[in-house]
Amino acid sequence: MVGLLAVAAVATRGGNGDPTAPPGAGAAATAGHHVLIVAALVLAPILAIIGVALFMYAQIYRRRSPGVVTIVSYFGSPEGSAGQGSGFVAAADGTVLTSAHVITTAGQGQNGKTTPAQRVFVEFADGDRVQAQIVGYDLYDDVGVVRVDPAAHAVSPIPLGDSSRVVVGQPVAAIGSPFGNVDSLSVGVVSAIRRSIPSLTSRYNLVDAIQTDAPINHGNSGGPLFDARGRVIGINAQIRSSGSASGFEGVGFAVPIDSAKRSLQQLRATGKVEYAYVGITTENLTPSIARAFGYAARQGALIDVVNAGSAAAKAGLHASDRDVVYRGVDIRLGGDAIVAIDGIPVRGAEDVVRIVTQQLLPGEQARFTVVRGAQRRVIPVTLSARPAG
Repeated sequence: MVGLLAVAAVATRGGNGDPTAPPGAGAAATAGHHVLIVAALVLAPILAIIGVALFMYAQIYRRRSPGVVTIVSYFGSPEGSAGQGSGFVAAADGTVLTSAHVITTAGQGQNGKTTPAQRVFVEFADGDRVQAQIVGYDLYDDVGVVRVDPAAHAVSPIPLGDSSRVVVGQPVAAIGSPFGNVDSLSVGVVSAIRRSIPSLTSRYNLVDAIQTDAPINHGNSGGPLFDARGRVIGINAQIRSSGSASGFEGVGFAVPIDSAKRSLQQLRATGKVEYAYVGITTENLTPSIARAFGYAARQGALIDVVNAGSAAAKAGLHASDRDVVYRGVDIRLGGDAIVAIDGIPVRGAEDVVRIVTQQLLPGEQARFTVVRGAQRRVIPVTLSARPAG
């Protein structure tokens, strides 16, 4: 930026001070120099941003790539078929985070049965490969944990960030092994946050997924998504394509690192992850629906279905009893509308899943504030454990 401005300033002084210039040349030169100054002022910030971005990504790669690994999983005997993904070292004891579908058969059409890989190897940036032990996996959030012996190979732990602070538009970088091309860097921005997407490894949706346009392809699964400071904010897990192609089309998703931390903590402690469960299906209560059908709340989650024998059924939550079409949308009415859980506002269906799975545990009692007709009620619900699937 300073260099561009200096060049423009020198050119301006030379044009205005030349006594041999023909008549009118001074005015033309001045106009031209003004253009140079304006161009410098416009381009300098852009070039500065590009330079900072290039430096940032280069720094992230230089500092963090030693902690990113390739994971090779073997299924069957003696070696059988192999799957390949990515991962990253999360602790000095050799703990490595990856995706559950990298180290298990989850999502591969095994008649609903998930089995872990018989052998898992971790390959480091220098090409050295060591055997890893599976610590556990969380099929609900698609998080896998393996461990290598630090004595077998030096490890470079990568700091974990805070996915709750991620905002749309911030720059991100992904490092992994797409199509077996190890230590590949791709960059982009956060396209959206708090996405609810179908899980690859269970029948429950994954909430709070981070959407990015950073190129993510097959083999990137399990690898880290970095923020500008080189902290992991997500585990790259999925891509979306039109169906006619299987490659990157600008829509990738990462499991938020806060969810992965929760999974890691429980897997280290007990080897499994438990989620609280209410036993309901909900849809969004919007302001226009609330006005049209007389709900005493502007936003919330309408209860469509209450599963028989569930925590919700035992607590007495009410399901819908009729279907209507409103402004071209099918809506189920007549049930309770959840507006808060333990005092935390519920503004839509995803908030119910988010609060129950992230802030509550099986066996805990939660206070559900619901709107039933024109009345508000607080109903205690003793949560159960989420059924497998």
